[in-house]
Amino acid sequence: MSESRAGVGILAGGGPLPAKVAQAVEAAGRSVFIIGFEGFVQPDLVAPWPHEIVRLGAAGRMLGLLRAHGCTELVLIGPIRRPSMRSLYPDAEGARILARLGRALFAGDDGLLGALVRILGEEGFQVRGAHEFLNHAVAGPGVLGSVVPDDQARQDIRRGVEVVQALGALDIGQGCVVQNGVVLAVEAMEGTDRMLARAGECSQPGIGGVLVKLLKPGQERRADMPTIGPATVVNAHAAGLRGIAFEAGNTLLTDRDACVETADRLGIFLAAIVPDGSGLDISATRVG
Repeated sequence: MSESRAGVGILAGGGPLPAKVAQAVEAAGRSVFIIGFEGFVQPDLVAPWPHEIVRLGAAGRMLGLLRAHGCTELVLIGPIRRPSMRSLYPDAEGARILARLGRALFAGDDGLLGALVRILGEEGFQVRGAHEFLNHAVAGPGVLGSVVPDDQARQDIRRGVEVVQALGALDIGQGCVVQNGVVLAVEAMEGTDRMLARAGECSQPGIGGVLVKLLKPGQERRADMPTIGPATVVNAHAAGLRGIAFEAGNTLLTDRDACVETADRLGIFLAAIVPDGSGLDISATRVG
C-alpha cells in the first residue's frame, strides 16, 4: 500500500469537524475510516463513511479496527469530556495503554494529549492535525468579515492575550473574556460556551468586550486546537461582546463562511491575531 493511498483514521468526538475532515480526506483521494467515541460523536454526521461507534475504554477494538482498515495516519478531532477512571472500563489493550500513560493521566489536558499522541506513534500510526486537511478552516492574520475592532476592543484584545497566555502556561484554558480592561471570565474545563454565559451575567451593558482564544504555549496542535463555530459567534453576541479575537493559523473555524455571515449579521468582529503583539493592529487588514 503506497503512503499516498494509505488510509486515514479519524478518532471522532462531537461536533461537525470529524465529518469535515472525512470529506477533505476523501477529496484528496484517500480512504477514511472513523472511530466514533460513544456518547460524544454525532452518528448522523459520520454515517456517510465507514465507521464504528466504540466506547472510550475499548482501545484494543479501536486499534484492531484501524489496522484492519489500513489506516496509517490518524486525526484526533471533536470535543470529548475527560472521563473518570471508573467510567472507562478498559479492555486489556486499554489497560496497557493506561499504564503507559502513567502520570499523564493525572496531568492537565496538554500532558495527557501529548502522551496519547506519543503512544499512538509508538503503535505505528502517524498522528496528523485536522488543520493539515482543513486549509479553509484556518485563517491568516486579519479581520474576517465587515466589522473592524475599534481602539477599545484592541486594548481588550491585548489584555486578553496576556491573560490567556498566563492561563495556558498553567494548562488551564484557551480563552477569556475582557471588557474595558476587566477580565470577566476565564475558560477552564467547562468550555467556551459556558464561559460566555458566565461573562454575560457580569458584563456591563453597552460597553462591549471581547472573547480571546489562543493556543496554549507548547500545546499539542495535533490533538486540541482552539475551535470557533457559528454558535460561538451567537453566544458571544448574546453575552454582549463586540467581537472575537483568535490566534491566526492555530484556530479551527468549524464553518468559516457561516461564522463570517453570522458575525456580520450580528455586528461583531472576527479578528485573527498573532499573539506576540505584531498581529494586534489589524484594523486595516482583511482576509478572504
